Amino acid sequence: MNVGAHPTGGAYSHEHESHASHRQDSSRRSSSSVDRKSVYSLYADMSVPDYMQCAEDHQTVLVVVQPVGIVPEDQFFRIYKRIVSVSQVTIRDSQRVLFIRYRHHYPPENNDWGDFQTHRKVVGLISVTSCTAAKEWAQTSDRFHGQKEVFGSTLYDSRLLVFGLQGELAEQQRTDVAFYPSYEDCPDVEKRVEDFVESIFIVLESKRLDRATDKSGDKITLLCVPFEKKDFVGLDTDSRHYKKRCQGRMRKHVGDLCLQAGMLQDALVHYHMAVELLRSVNDFLWLGAALEGLCSASVIFHYPGGTAGKSGARKPGVSSAADAGKRHRPGAQEVLIDPGALTTNGISADTSTEIGRAKNCLSQEDIIDKYKEAISYYGKYKSAGVIELEACIKAVRVLAIQKRAMEASEFLQNAVYINLGQLSEEEKIQRYSVLSELYELIGFHRKSAFFKRVAAMQCVAPTIPEPGWKACYKLLLETLPGYSLSLDPKDFSKGWRCFLLLVNGGELLTSSKIVIHRHCVVDLNDGLKDNVSEVPPVGEKHCPLRY
Repeated sequence: MNVGAHPTGGAYSHEHESHASHRQDSSRRSSSSVDRKSVYSLYADMSVPDYMQCAEDHQTVLVVVQPVGIVPEDQFFRIYKRIVSVSQVTIRDSQRVLFIRYRHHYPPENNDWGDFQTHRKVVGLISVTSCTAAKEWAQTSDRFHGQKEVFGSTLYDSRLLVFGLQGELAEQQRTDVAFYPSYEDCPDVEKRVEDFVESIFIVLESKRLDRATDKSGDKITLLCVPFEKKDFVGLDTDSRHYKKRCQGRMRKHVGDLCLQAGMLQDALVHYHMAVELLRSVNDFLWLGAALEGLCSASVIFHYPGGTAGKSGARKPGVSSAADAGKRHRPGAQEVLIDPGALTTNGISADTSTEIGRAKNCLSQEDIIDKYKEAISYYGKYKSAGVIELEACIKAVRVLAIQKRAMEASEFLQNAVYINLGQLSEEEKIQRYSVLSELYELIGFHRKSAFFKRVAAMQCVAPTIPEPGWKACYKLLLETLPGYSLSLDPKDFSKGWRCFLLLVNGGELLTSSKIVIHRHCVVDLNDGLKDNVSEVPPVGEKHCPLRY
């Protein structure tokens, strides 16, 4: 069973987990742009796009929840569902809210891009395990430590939830391990997760203050994405250009930390300063990231309810109704806060800076312009294909809220032509399905139906050992409204012509070599019954029923 599905039984093991969106090859753009990008190095690409990404994800910290050893699949997802319910935590003794994004699988290579965009960095790990005997504990503990090593360089904290172990060992009081007698008897899982999130916030705040008050002067560490590391070997680290590059990237990084820590206005200031520094040295990849960060912070300010739709709706955590009158108007998009106003706790509390705060936020129109600019910079790099694709998706979600369908379609058209290399059939199905959903979101119903039909045909591609006929048929049925078609005989206003279109389009019959799904046969019979008087004789060239 795929990890994303609702489990009904069986055992869940991380070692044999399969997911539709995993293990993609290197990220590349279309062949028409290969020559333009050949000047950039290809060293380590982000391999797996997150098609559910939205702008407010930049505000979240990433926590991975995984099983240790063999865990009953239905039990794992029961606990996972309870953990995920703790999606935001108000920090005690603070007005700030920490948002959490959970994943039950996360490719380690994507984690390597955590310095580039901190919301991609795995900072928390919650492991779930079954352990029924004390003699199994040593092996379970070793597996847990081995699991931590996968993300060890970025983890802020971790927890192990042990189910089934009782006795003296289970009575030990430990902060990193919680023992429960069974999967049914674990009443305080949510409270444990809240405490875990607060511990993550403490480390996050410590890192934010440490980076924001860095006293190292010109000796700032140069942050890099994986494929850049070998390109900077032997560079003159004392040059003015190199120092500006270091400063600009660090400013952008601090902006990310501020956004995650719930300090929106501080993040806006750091992003603006990063944009100016990075633009001056033509550091295009990181300039794109700084612009995207600026867009994300502005989206969070303008749309506190989120852009992910009903399924991803969140409670406002960084903006209030009182902010509405302070929001930025078109035209004011430069840095209007003196960087000297920054303190270790954020922007000075002086109320005279309030007007400046709002003006640092992009207007709703400027957000899209900056997204376009950021995406154009990502497009210069082969290795940034996933980053570019996700930025397009984020922009589409914002435009959908703004009801700017034509502009959204331009971003989607760009996303269609971003080549991510050799995709598996499952990955292709996922990509086409998401494109269909996004086109539906902006009201392009026929275009949505087109991509959903492509996804359906991919379910039964010749290269798939076990074609998914049931999934194919389900998707094909969902395409009918987009084409203004129906299987209801009452809607057959054009009689046989309408039915012929359905058959030729592949919605009910594909070829004589294909075993037709039984539900499809029912629809085929119903259609024939209501249109039998108009069926042409078998043998005529326009009759699709000839074998």
